Amino acid sequence: MAEDTASGTQPGADAPFLLTPGPLTTAAEVRQAMLRDLGSWDSDFREMTARLRACLLEMAGRGREAHDCVPMQGSGTFAVEAMLGSFIPRDGKALVLANGAYGQRIAAILRTLGRDHVVIDKGDYLPPRGAEVAAALAGDPSISDVVVVHCETSSGILNPVEEIAEATAAAGRRLLIDSMSAFGALPLAPAEVPFEAMVSSANKCIEGVPGFGFVIARRQALERAKGNSHSLSLDLHDQWAYMERTGQWRFTPPTHVVAAFLKALELHAAEGGTAGRLARYERNRDVLVEGMRALGFETLLNARWLSPIIVTFFTPADPAFSFARFYELLKAKGFIIYPGKLTVVDSFRIGCIGRLDETVMRGVVRAAGEALAEMGVRSAAPPPEALAERARLSAA
Repeated sequence: MAEDTASGTQPGADAPFLLTPGPLTTAAEVRQAMLRDLGSWDSDFREMTARLRACLLEMAGRGREAHDCVPMQGSGTFAVEAMLGSFIPRDGKALVLANGAYGQRIAAILRTLGRDHVVIDKGDYLPPRGAEVAAALAGDPSISDVVVVHCETSSGILNPVEEIAEATAAAGRRLLIDSMSAFGALPLAPAEVPFEAMVSSANKCIEGVPGFGFVIARRQALERAKGNSHSLSLDLHDQWAYMERTGQWRFTPPTHVVAAFLKALELHAAEGGTAGRLARYERNRDVLVEGMRALGFETLLNARWLSPIIVTFFTPADPAFSFARFYELLKAKGFIIYPGKLTVVDSFRIGCIGRLDETVMRGVVRAAGEALAEMGVRSAAPPPEALAERARLSAA
């Protein structure tokens, strides 16, 4: 697989591996699927849209009798805002579970929309827990909806959506899930995790290219959303109703991206579906973490909260270390990583998703070791206070 990821070449600055949470490295077949021009109103493309929606519902373990799938043009955040603005009533109130940048972004969207909300902020190290959600809902009957990020990629925390869903359902409230960087690799079936709606994107664990997101929602929720959206373009009810009536997208669709996504869905199924993809990503994570720790790096999170999507590492305390230089050295060796997105400590991130395997991850570790040597870094250990803070918060 490592050879396929770079179109038959070894990694290099001209065709680097993307170790990011999306956009990510895609298969050659996915890229080749975009070479055909398609008419957005043509019957062939309408059939492709219908197939896309059906495949995603099947992946979620649900048929159209209770749920439906609505694709939405734009980046993942477009789809997140569409979900929030369409499903949270204008007079409703949301409980936002935040433990990183993307939970905070949800709160920012709600502020912009003028939707009432409260936030449980767990910082960068810990997930929200079901008991906390239950207590918050019991203490505030005005809360109508709970919003959680499935995998918070700013830190790499995999949040316990099962217990959060259980607490939300027990209180008779609705759950909205941002599964942007998890769906397709981590199970999220409504039968086990009851939700009102969840959102994901083409360019994450299904390994397509950027251009649209999609929402899987209860049909009753879609029906109830009529007239609720703040936006014409991001109105999920209107998009859904138009697709149901015509088979078409309301506005110009990303035709080439849809073609690539359908090929990505074929490759996803051939790998063994969600279970097969998860197994590869977990192996990627394990090889990466073991190798980076052997170099002296430390993960931000304790092992129990490490996701198979992306891993955050503390920046070394050694004064010879410069992230900008480290980044450029890795890029020259064929690997693009991700800067940190934390407010408390300096960090960087390395993704485990995309058309990557453990051979690629060993190459990343080898390149990281070479970069440290070239910079003259003697120790990759983080500042002692960073480890002390991790231990303190993890024990809380």
